[in-house]
Amino acid sequence: MAEQEVAAILKSTDVARTIDWYQRAGFELLGTFDDDRLTWAALGRDGLVLHFMAGATPWDGPPQFTGCFYVHPDSVEAVYEQVRDKIVCEFGVEEREWGARELTVSDPDGYFVTFTEPL
Repeated sequence: MAEQEVAAILKSTDVARTIDWYQRAGFELLGTFDDDRLTWAALGRDGLVLHFMAGATPWDGPPQFTGCFYVHPDSVEAVYEQVRDKIVCEFGVEEREWGARELTVSDPDGYFVTFTEPL
């Protein structure tokens, strides 16, 4: 089975700050674009690739998203150990009633990322 990837393009108020946060959350920097200032970046981890744009974007208003992005690492507990001293974890590792172990974090623009694995 081919590795699956989910990608999204999101608005950022500060791409450099976004890169820093996502790298501390264990994401790999995949690319950037700098046109007198950093205006685009792509970061990925465990099948999720997020593109961030700043400055002139097709979307009016501040960054917003009313859900969360799910990441499927090998171990949610290992992710927590990796990131707990580097970023704020909105909710600690929790066993959810729908049969998942999850860790939810929120980036500087308010986007939620949930690391999840089956119980």
